[in-house]
Amino acid sequence: MEEVHKHFLNNNRRNFLKKAGLGIGGLALGTLMDPFNFGKNTDPFSSLGNKSLNLPHFAPKAKRIIYLFQSGGPSQLDLFDYKPKLTKMRGLDLPESVRKGQRLTGMTSGQSNFPLVNSLYNFKQYGESRAWVSELMPYIGKIADELCFVKSMHTEAINHDPAITFFQTGSQQPGRPSMGSWMSYGLGSLNNNLPSFVVLLSNGTGRPKGQPLYSRLWGNGFLSSLHQGVQFRSAKDPVLYLKNPDGVSASERRKMLDYLAELNQEQEATFGDPEISSRIAQYEMAYRMQTSVPETMDISNEPDHILQMYGPNAQKPGTYAANCIQARRLIEKDVRFVQLYHMGWDQHENLPTQIKGQSNDVDQPTAALIMDLKQRGLLEDTLVVWGGEFGRTNYCQGKLTDMVYGRDHHPRSFTIFMAGAGVKPGFSYGETDDIGYNIVKDPVHVHDLQATILHQFGIDHTKMIYKHQGRRFRLTDVHGEVNKHLLI
Repeated sequence: MEEVHKHFLNNNRRNFLKKAGLGIGGLALGTLMDPFNFGKNTDPFSSLGNKSLNLPHFAPKAKRIIYLFQSGGPSQLDLFDYKPKLTKMRGLDLPESVRKGQRLTGMTSGQSNFPLVNSLYNFKQYGESRAWVSELMPYIGKIADELCFVKSMHTEAINHDPAITFFQTGSQQPGRPSMGSWMSYGLGSLNNNLPSFVVLLSNGTGRPKGQPLYSRLWGNGFLSSLHQGVQFRSAKDPVLYLKNPDGVSASERRKMLDYLAELNQEQEATFGDPEISSRIAQYEMAYRMQTSVPETMDISNEPDHILQMYGPNAQKPGTYAANCIQARRLIEKDVRFVQLYHMGWDQHENLPTQIKGQSNDVDQPTAALIMDLKQRGLLEDTLVVWGGEFGRTNYCQGKLTDMVYGRDHHPRSFTIFMAGAGVKPGFSYGETDDIGYNIVKDPVHVHDLQATILHQFGIDHTKMIYKHQGRRFRLTDVHGEVNKHLLI
């Protein structure tokens, strides 16, 4: 009877703690703090890694990352992959010798023909690197010598959700930890008062009601809940359930947390559930975030010239520009992984109009963010990544007219770019064919990119492993090669 009593007592405590967690920030308040060394004053970059994994494996080039994920699939042919031959071949059918039987989405597989279509926008070369950039991205063009373009990205995923999940977790199937969670697990936190993995979301003007995003994209999967990403919102309360309830003072909250810690420690000693320690750490982080989050999110002290640098939307909460400023402020506070999602790139119809608005959203703020990091001395150890889940086809989806065309999903070749933290500046890597359909030189797979990013953080991607349900998992699954051609 005593064992039965303990069982039900444990279950009741679990339910109480889960519900209480929702009230004081337990919902997605991931922190990379080691709960057993909580509050110790150490050098975080050198000592808060996962000691059981002996991380970092070698000297890192990067301490922090801002991943500017362009959700929906930006058209590389209208932005960065200049193909003048498409102008000459406009309206002609995609040759079967080029397609080679490769699968198409259900949205275009039924078309009787696949008319090739060039971009309506002009391209020119920028900087000493002579990088080709569309007139849609003049600010990006001006900083081309800071950027490392990868024009030969490819993926197996042809639809949005599996493709985004693939980039974020290394698997097309949901349930795996996100890249930010893996870094949390492996490297720990750089600060005491903010989560190590923060997520920011913005809706673009290109296609505002495009593909949705799901919180599992920044989830911890089978890792401890300590490593889950925390979404910061543009609303009055940036983090849900962080504030104390009405009538509850900070001192009262402190007393409650201390008492909860005692109960939890007793339970952990009795039952050995590791999530108990995780929850204690989450409560403590939520308490400290009550002060640190409002301070970080308040941009009223930003100088006018900085706000102007990011463009006219810099002071509009929830915009891409505003989130870029927040990303820089979070990096200054030593948040390790900032994931910014910008939706609206899924442009199957009327692409020329939609991509113009979408590019205007991101062009100036992206360039400003990179140069702002550089002028503050942060770019040398902060990696910036810009790109989507796949590219767009060189043929038109639907009816082709003089001024209107759409492009379908294209996983076979697309472009991303990176900056900072030891990647080659003023460099373009990889090449597609004359009409931008297939890669003809230096392909880079999703897992290769993930392996390369981890490498910059001093991580051998083959050795950062977590055993779950009898299998050893890693971000890159059983694939991936570090592409050292992209690195200094």
